Amino acid sequence: MLHFIPTPIGNLEDISLRSLKLLAQSTLIFCEDTRVTKRLISLLKERNDIEFADKEYISMHSHNEKSVLEKLSIDLFEQDVVYVSDAGMPAVSDPGCVLVNFCHYHDIKYEVLPGANAALLAYAASGFCENQFLFFGFLPHKGSERTNALTQALNSGYVTILYESPHRLMKLIDALALVAPKREIFLIKEATKMYERTFKGSSLEVQAALKDQNIKGEWVVVLNALKKEFGVITVDDVLQLDIPKKQASKLIAKITGKSPKECYNTLL
Repeated sequence: MLHFIPTPIGNLEDISLRSLKLLAQSTLIFCEDTRVTKRLISLLKERNDIEFADKEYISMHSHNEKSVLEKLSIDLFEQDVVYVSDAGMPAVSDPGCVLVNFCHYHDIKYEVLPGANAALLAYAASGFCENQFLFFGFLPHKGSERTNALTQALNSGYVTILYESPHRLMKLIDALALVAPKREIFLIKEATKMYERTFKGSSLEVQAALKDQNIKGEWVVVLNALKKEFGVITVDDVLQLDIPKKQASKLIAKITGKSPKECYNTLL
């Protein structure tokens, strides 16, 4: 049987007893990076004083999932087999979905264990009391795809959760401060780890708060749902218009008080 096991996103004590038991008794582990998983197993063994049987590790990540599965024998899953991503819940902005579908197609018995997930942790910690939310994962890295995805996230009508790397975090916050300066947002850095930090406020307030911060680490960004006021035109309204970027930048400049050139460069 195949078990999908969430791994800690920071604090090793977040591993469940059931997960430890399955990891200990399994002889085959599919994982994103064998080096990361072997290190994790070593730490878990040391901290929990558990004997782990000798294991075979097979690397299965987003670039080789299909090719690995093409070579697998179905009989392999008659034993206890586990899949883990480097950190967090498999198949949620991590590999694993292709393997789930493989199980459906071949009628392989599997189960997904509950466990650590950065998106749900950030949503619960945000204080945005909505019953519905959207999870966008990582935005496209650049270009019109990134702009369009961010526009969609801002105008979804729901609390929206994003993942972002430290290399692009300020680019995201600067864009939010420009096009949605009053939007309430929540950020959490290095969730469950020693240097966990949270920031909450308007996009402009968070932008100012981050200027003197060390932004290295993993980030989750939560955008509060758009709350429109009748008769008030917002930057979000402009972004929904099917007009050229130059015209949009002039309108945004009027609303925000920034220069049309700065607004145009951000839209690009």
